Amino acid sequence: MLKLPAEPDRPTPQAPTRSAGVDRDARDKLLARVGVTIDDLLKAEAERWRAVDARVAVPVEAVADIVGAGGKRLRPAFCVSGYLAAGGTADAEDTETVVAAAAALELLHVFALIHDDIMDNSDTRRGTPTVHAKHAALHAEHGWAGEHRRFGEGIGILAGDLALSYANRLASGLTGPALQIWNDLVTEVIIGQQLDIALAAELTADPALSRWVAVCKSGRYTIHRPLALGAAIAGRPELQVPFEGYGVAAGEAFQLRDDLLDAFGDGVATGKPAGLDLVEHKMTLLLALAATKDERVARLVENGRNGGWDPAELHDALLASGVRQEVEEQIDQLVATACAALDDAPLAEDWHKRLVKMAEQVAYRDR
Repeated sequence: MLKLPAEPDRPTPQAPTRSAGVDRDARDKLLARVGVTIDDLLKAEAERWRAVDARVAVPVEAVADIVGAGGKRLRPAFCVSGYLAAGGTADAEDTETVVAAAAALELLHVFALIHDDIMDNSDTRRGTPTVHAKHAALHAEHGWAGEHRRFGEGIGILAGDLALSYANRLASGLTGPALQIWNDLVTEVIIGQQLDIALAAELTADPALSRWVAVCKSGRYTIHRPLALGAAIAGRPELQVPFEGYGVAAGEAFQLRDDLLDAFGDGVATGKPAGLDLVEHKMTLLLALAATKDERVARLVENGRNGGWDPAELHDALLASGVRQEVEEQIDQLVATACAALDDAPLAEDWHKRLVKMAEQVAYRDR
């Protein structure tokens, strides 16, 4: 079984060294600044490149369109929450650093979304055409030379790369442990995606491998690393252990909910096509678990290896297998594990309760 790189030894938890007086509006204030930071950067970049030629600004505009389409902004929220839970305040000297880091996390997510949509062959994201689909259609509409699909995917790859470059620009002020956390999470999301596409190609129903992908791409990238990054910026390395226990478990619950929403949810509510994971052979943790417990699901996966992949029949088999209820129970257990990891953590003010609520929100969401 694959293992994530070992975490270094951590110091013994101590009481918060900063003032515990956390304004209930502090997180909203910091997140508002995150939004302004992203918008100002993209506006300046679009103006800069439009001055050269309107076509040069297309990748910048594609990134701005994804940002403007909305989204949960979970990663910035967990980063800012980790900072405040560690005793940081909205008016401390290091807020510029945490705001920039949280903005970097959102643009890193934009990079991952744009490239994921290409790899998943997804035509819509958040209810609108994906970057590559939009530009493939534009190419076809104008009758330009070359292949529509390759043109659209080329724009998507460049837009994703640009989002990653902006994320690294915003994270350039990080130092010490915070910089190491940033480097780790960028690497993990890319490595996790590599295994994700490999399992989809091979149709390998291995829950341990699928769980590793879920932990790498969601547990660490969505919750654990952002929380740890905020705590590191606040100067609280002793929170790394409880934040890892909380983040990995809550992140796995988040990914399992994502799997359930894709398989059984409403595409209009989620903003992406329902059942896309099944159409694209994604060996999600949900499907891997079902294939090891249900003969019909296992047979259909095996048929897929021989060219007989049938998403509709597989969807029916998943419904009949009972795996949905089993995964719901697993989500309950993961949320309990996440919350228990914070029991002895020396957090500022009411942040224990607030992080418990955040775990419940990501695990029991409907979109």
